[in-house]
Formats: sequence, structure tokens, C-alpha cells
Amino acid sequence: MAQRIETESRKLLSRLQSVMADASAGQERLDRITHLIADSMRTEVCSIYLLRDKDTLELCATQGLAPESVHVTRMRLGEGLVGRVARSAQPINTANAPAARGFRYMPETGEERYSSFLGVPIQRLGERLGVLVVQSRDAREFSDDAVYGLEVVAMVLAEMAELGAFIGEGAALAERHKQQVMFRGACAQEGAAMGHVWLHEPRVVVSRPVADDPEAELARLRHAVEQLRIDIDELMTRAPMADGEQREVLEAYRMFAHSRGWMRRIEEDIGRGLSAEAAVEKEQSNARARMETVPDAYLRDRLHDLDDLSNRLLRRLTGQGRDTGAELPPDPVLVARNIGPAELLDYGRRLKGVVLEEGSVGSHATIVARALAIPLVIHARPITTEALNGDLILVDGDQGVVHLRPEDNVASAFRDKMAMQAEAQQRYASIRDKPAEALCGTVISLQMNAGLMADLPSLPSSGAEGVGLFRTELQFLTRNSVPRRGELAALYARVMDAAGGKRVVFRTLDIGSDKVLPYMKKTEEPNPALGWRAIRVGLDKPGVMRMQLQALIRAAAGRPLAVMFPFIAQLEEYMQARDHLLREMDREAALGHVLPEKLEIGAMLETPSLAFAPRRFFEECDFISIGGNDLKQFFFAADRENELVRKRYDTLNVSFLTFLEQIVHRCRDTDTALSFCGEDAGRPVEALCFAAMGLRALSMRPASIGPVKSLLRRVDLREARAVINEARASGDQSVRPAVMDWLKRQG
Repeated sequence: MAQRIETESRKLLSRLQSVMADASAGQERLDRITHLIADSMRTEVCSIYLLRDKDTLELCATQGLAPESVHVTRMRLGEGLVGRVARSAQPINTANAPAARGFRYMPETGEERYSSFLGVPIQRLGERLGVLVVQSRDAREFSDDAVYGLEVVAMVLAEMAELGAFIGEGAALAERHKQQVMFRGACAQEGAAMGHVWLHEPRVVVSRPVADDPEAELARLRHAVEQLRIDIDELMTRAPMADGEQREVLEAYRMFAHSRGWMRRIEEDIGRGLSAEAAVEKEQSNARARMETVPDAYLRDRLHDLDDLSNRLLRRLTGQGRDTGAELPPDPVLVARNIGPAELLDYGRRLKGVVLEEGSVGSHATIVARALAIPLVIHARPITTEALNGDLILVDGDQGVVHLRPEDNVASAFRDKMAMQAEAQQRYASIRDKPAEALCGTVISLQMNAGLMADLPSLPSSGAEGVGLFRTELQFLTRNSVPRRGELAALYARVMDAAGGKRVVFRTLDIGSDKVLPYMKKTEEPNPALGWRAIRVGLDKPGVMRMQLQALIRAAAGRPLAVMFPFIAQLEEYMQARDHLLREMDREAALGHVLPEKLEIGAMLETPSLAFAPRRFFEECDFISIGGNDLKQFFFAADRENELVRKRYDTLNVSFLTFLEQIVHRCRDTDTALSFCGEDAGRPVEALCFAAMGLRALSMRPASIGPVKSLLRRVDLREARAVINEARASGDQSVRPAVMDWLKRQG
């Protein structure tokens, strides 16, 4: 029986191809398709519902329901069984539709006569386009093979719907593509860029969804996969950063290309009658729909790599390359739904900027963009449906804003902004080698944050006095297995070499929360940011931490070493971590290895509890770094990833500044070095206030050092402190208005 249904599905696909190829279009073609499906599946009803906008489904064609309901019946996403299919992107298969949860009766359609219901989503690579439904009078649940066959038909329809075969928006669409559009996304890499759109992913059209010779299709697939793996190997040999973390990104990417599970699922689809390219696209669409519902940040990021691999494989199988006749503009800004690291490396430094609909700040592609210093905006939805090749585009990576086809006044203002930034950079360069000395004589140490070897060339050009924070987790996050001690020691040694004798503070592994290692069992927690993360993992599972500490000691090779433990909440945690490091020092000495010339051991103060730790904590620490990003979210009980609350709380809030002042006083009492590390340290006004409150060291991204130093050198911190004190005494919630007024008076 299964074989017969499978054969009928294959016949249906062949007949569907003939409809796609004929001269009919629009409603006529849609009507023919519904008749064909109902006839092939032996059902009284076949209907196609398409999304008219992001929230509204419309009945666009039917065989069996009332003809007058076409283009009249509409429903909201999630409404009725059809709406549920569209929202969940999962099939609904029931023998008794009226009794099913969420059923909604549409009287104008005449569907009350039908009991059985099978609805599958029409989607392509996760983009919802509509729902394909079959219904029959007899109460029956459709077989798995019938569901599978209808899903494949829906996949073919998705190709047609996305090409505009059904929704006649031609003139309106053309007019829309002339209008200015602004997108508010999120900043993943700072910088500003002005250029012309280059769409990353020309569509690969699967024109041959069904094949009669599975063995021939399997041979085509295996040959294409082998060529794909060769491509990746060649890319790794010519990657411009082959010795850095980007190579580790590509290693993980290559392992994905060798995934047996991925290949097995594609081969099973071919065995059921699909062509090789249709099977690849079906697995890609299913994986996207499945993984976009997964809360695990790491798994979602790996979807980007899967898309990249699948697209490369589809281009090989179909022969449809990237060359669509359009020429890469001289100032290309890449626009894509998402992009894998290998694809981004293919473009290299030719790009002026990158704009993605999806992405995340921890994805492999973001790591590469940062290494290449390319402005990157993520979550700019739905730019891929709005942008056309050659459109003028402005990318403000600092604000996470994108202007597509801007009006002349907007473009002119943006050019002025870029010119002012270039002029400011020249001014910052002139003070690069000068200290951040305020008019009152106070000197503030400005240091940079880093996490990749590619960040280190910014050290001399930025004017940073050292690396106040080197994040070590990126080398763990971009691999599919734990790095070896020797590999880590060699990397850390290269970091110290690149620093040229300047101090580098290495923060030990900070994993958990939004940073999940691919080879570590995921622990489900209701609130990961407050859960098992950072030093808590290190102390409970000390093997990796010990290995990392050994690598750091060996990398120093007689040079000074500064190690900082993250997310310390109480004295006991710090003492345990410190003891681990001292024991490793003793072991290395016993092995005859060269020990660091000087060892500094410190902690990140990211939890309010640590500010009230016993005096002994401050005495035992050689240095303390305030982790501003986490400390602020815990202080205000406001998740920094939640846009609804993140911006409600000002860093210059009186209560937060007073809290920082208490930490400054405690460190002064014990003569403990103190710095502030985080995004706020790189904002000039905030940096000024931190300095006025007594902080004498700030660590920030390299591009922020110039603006911060420029402001600090033009103010008297004693006057700034007086302004802050006056605002606090007056009962103001934030000192920002008073400080800004004072700065304006200073000119």
C-alpha cells in the first residue's frame, strides 16, 4: 500500500510539473493545481491559502469548496486549523476536523460536509507562504506517505508562490521597490558604511522535484557532496586568517559537511522519489522550521552553517551559480537572510558592510565580520524582500540602523556623519600616543577588550595601554571538541607576542547562559543568566579549567601573566579558583617548566553580592574588574537582551553611580587595582562620569578609545564630580541631564 501511495505521489508531482510548465498563469493555473491534487489524492476538496500579509491568510483557490468564497474567506494567523498550520509550520492530520482543537467553521465555504482534514505548510527555508489543505467526507486519518507526498507538493508550490505566480503584485511591488525604507536592527559590529546592495543569495530554483531513478540521484548527490567538501578544504587553505580562530570556525563548518545524519535524511528522501536537489531543499526547509523553534542559542546559530552548506550543494546540483548577470558593485553592502562563515570569507574585505535579517552576536559569521572589521547589522527584517541589487544603502553599525534607497537629505546627512567620523579619527590619531590626562592632572588608563587574534592589530593603532579583557571562550565556542592544551598555549603565546609587552588580562572560560559549548551537554535552566555558568561550571567541572590554566602558565614562558576569574559571587568561589591556579603553578614548577615572571590573580565583579564581600576578598585580589554589562542587568533586574526593559535603566542613574562609588572606596581601602569593563566604558559621557567617581582604568572596544580619550583630555574631573554631587543632592534620578548641560557649557 505504501509503495502504491508513493507512486501516486510521484505521478502527482509529474503532473504538477506539466501545469507549471504550461502557458496558463495566475488564477487559472491555481485552479488547475487544486483540481489535480484533489483528483490524485482522491479527496473531494483541495484548497490553497496564501498569506496576504504577515498576519492574514486568504483562500486563493479551491476544488470542492464554494467558488464564491475564493478571495473572500480570510483568517488571522493561528485562527482555525488552517491558521494553526500556518503559525506552527507543522501539519495537522485529523479524521474529525470539527472536533479538533481550534476548528473554526467558515459558513461561506460550505465545508460543513467534510470530516477529514490534512493541512501542510507552504514554506521555503522557513519563510511562511501559506497552507495546502485536502479534505474528504469520509472520516479517515491520512497515512504518513500521504502527508509526505502533500508536503513535497507544498514545497513545489512554495517555489511558484515565491516567484509571484499566484499573487499579482507586479505593479505595486515595482512601485514599492522605489521607496525609502528604514530598518531598525541590532549592532553586531560597529562602524558606518555607504554603498550599493549586493544580494548574497540568488534563488536556486528546483525545477525537477521528482526523479524516476533513485540510484542515479544518489550518485549525483554523493558526487556533489564530495566536490563540496573539496571546496571547503580549498577555502581553508586560502583563508586569509588561516592561523586564527577563523580557521577553527571553518573546521567546525567542515565537520558539519561530513555529518552522517544530514546525508542520511537526504538519501532517504531520494529513496522515496525526490530528485537530489529537491531532497536537499526539503531537508533544509525542515531543519530551518524545526530549529527556529529551539531555544538553544548554539543550535540556532548552527542553522546558519547548515543554510550555507545546503545552498552551496544546491548550486552544484542544479548548476545555478551565483552569476545572475548582475555585476558586483565597487562598494558592495551584502544583504542576506543569513550567511555562513565560509561564505563571508569568500567575499573577504571587498565588502563595505553586511546586513542580515537574522544572525546573532555570537554566530560564526559575526566572529568573522569582527575580524574583518566590517560593519554588521543583524535582525534587519524583512530587508531581503525589500532590497534589490544596486539599491543605495546606508549602514549605521553603531546604532543598528539601515537606510535603504534613502532620500537625498538622509544620504547627505549620512555622508556628513561619515566625514565627521573620518575627521574625528584624524583628531584621535593625533592624541593616540598621549595619555588620557584630564585638565585636573588625573590620568585614566584606557585599555581594549579582545577575544580574537584578529583584534590584536588594533592595540597600537587605537592607543590602548593594554588588553583589559581577553575573552577566552571564543576558542571553545567555535570548535566541535575541546581544544588541546598545546593549541591553547600556542594561541595565548601569540596573543602575548602581538601585545608587544603590554599587559593582557586573560579571563578564564565564561560559558553558560547564552554561550553553550557544542560538545557539552545542555543543562535546561529556567533562567540561564542566573544559573550554572562561568566560574560555577569551572569549579564543578575543574578538568577544563585546569587545562586552560596550564596553557596560560606555559604561554607566559617567563613573562608576566594576569588571570581573571568571571562571575564570582562570593569570597569562597574566588579562593577556590585562586587555589586551582596556585596548584597548577606548583605542578608546572615541579615539571621544570618556566613560571611567569609575575602572576596577578583577579576577579570580575558582576554580581552585586560581591561588592559586599568580606574585606579579605579585596585583600586577596591583585585586581578587580567591574563587569558592567552583567552588573547593570542584575542591579536593575533588567535582562540586557530584552528590548522591553533594557533601555529603561540609565547607567548614570544615581543609585548605580553611588553603588560604583562604594566599590571604589572598598578597593582604595585595600589598595586593590580597579577597572571598569563593558560597553558603557566606551561611551564618552559614561566614561567621564566613571572617572569622576574615582575609577582610574577603563576597558572598551578599540574604536571607543579615541572618543573617550578626546573628551577626558578636555574636562576637569573635579568640576564633573561637583556637577554629579549636586544632581544627587537635588534628588534627580539620573545625573545625565546635569552632566550634559555642563558639557554644553564647556563647549
